[in-house]
Amino acid sequence: MKILSIDHVQLAMPAGGEEKARDFFINILGFHEIPKPAELAKRGGAWFESENVQLHIGVESDFHPARKAHPAFLVDDLDTLISKAQSGGYEIDTSQPPLDGYKRAHVFDPFGNRIELMEKI
Repeated sequence: MKILSIDHVQLAMPAGGEEKARDFFINILGFHEIPKPAELAKRGGAWFESENVQLHIGVESDFHPARKAHPAFLVDDLDTLISKAQSGGYEIDTSQPPLDGYKRAHVFDPFGNRIELMEKI
């Protein structure tokens, strides 16, 4: 028995944040939205996909952003993503220690969730 891969990553958001989520994950990070199953769509939130990565944003009634725990996404143009996020007014943290073989930064989504962006060098 073994774990084969990750199917998706889920982050939380407060109720009613779907448009903010769409703006950030589609327009800044380049995901596209995929439909949620009808039963799950009733709960709110949104699902996104890029290449072989799925990201689910779920509504949490007592929402608190994940400021430490985070997904890390491999990207092909970190500088452009940082620039787009900064232009959109999103918080960026480039102060993390270097990691051999990568350029990296943390961006915070509109709800304050931390997301690591990594580019192989």
